Amino acid sequence: MTIAHRPRDAALVVVLLIAIALSLFAATLLGSTPMPTSRVLAALAGVGMPGDGTVVWEIRLPRAAAACLVGIALGVSGAALQGLLRNPLAEPGVLGVSASATLGATLVLYYGLGAVSALFVPISAALAAVLATLLLAVVALRVRSVVTLILVGVGLSSFVGAVMALLLNLAPNPVSLADMINWTLGSVANRSARDLAFALPFIGVGIVILLASRRPLTALALGEEAASAVGVHLARARLQVVIGAGIATGGAVALAGAVGFVGIVAPHVVRPLVQYDPARTLIPAGLLGGLVLVLADIAVRLVPTTSELKLGVVAALLGAPAFVWIAMQRRTVQGERT
Repeated sequence: MTIAHRPRDAALVVVLLIAIALSLFAATLLGSTPMPTSRVLAALAGVGMPGDGTVVWEIRLPRAAAACLVGIALGVSGAALQGLLRNPLAEPGVLGVSASATLGATLVLYYGLGAVSALFVPISAALAAVLATLLLAVVALRVRSVVTLILVGVGLSSFVGAVMALLLNLAPNPVSLADMINWTLGSVANRSARDLAFALPFIGVGIVILLASRRPLTALALGEEAASAVGVHLARARLQVVIGAGIATGGAVALAGAVGFVGIVAPHVVRPLVQYDPARTLIPAGLLGGLVLVLADIAVRLVPTTSELKLGVVAALLGAPAFVWIAMQRRTVQGERT
């Protein structure tokens, strides 16, 4: 990032942070039973009625924070993968990491281990994401073409999807089938501070690894040959981004299940604001992803339906048209590589 870009990027980050703070506060106000601002402020300060404190601190705020954290992880991961692969369709789901994490959780639910311990589901999701990441890391070290890496990811995603379909087909009972379907739809309902504490290390480590890859991403925007000419180790850069995205995505899936489109749409919206620099896209894309999912979760809670909508479903309903509109509006920009 040049010095000339810093004030503009800082202003963008500040605006997004303020929007996230306002959306998190709105999430504590709104719900099936709206709560006045004065009662929410009193609960946040710890001086309100005990029931209000429980609703705000143990139900609404952890849920909104979980949505924000998942959106940040997916936004940063999507931006990094798009910068690495120079492909606007790249995101964790394309490389099969999200699907692998969802399969890990589904296996636990299939065998009924989720009833033994609530931690089994997120742990298995994170482990599956890490295993998929290691597989992709090996591929990233052995192949030179990013197209090959994408194809391997698509193949992995298709295979994992087939295994999940098999598990759903052979579900031992209706309860297990319902649990597996709910997990694949994505939700942050009933998430607690303990769930956040479990997922936060994975997401935090993944994001730190991705942020450390900003210099290679900027160089790769000029092409692989140019990046090599300026000293970028391509294999190491691929490994770094794949591992970072895999760990962050594993934490996100462990927290909310499968939530798509955020990793694709958020970088697209942010990219024109940072002059199409992949490195400068990472943080704003993450913050926008967090903002979008918090607002989507608020919408989930406000829509009057007999059964609550799933966050992954709403994200897809909002994200798919947005992606189509962005793709139609997208123009060829000189120097744009993604």
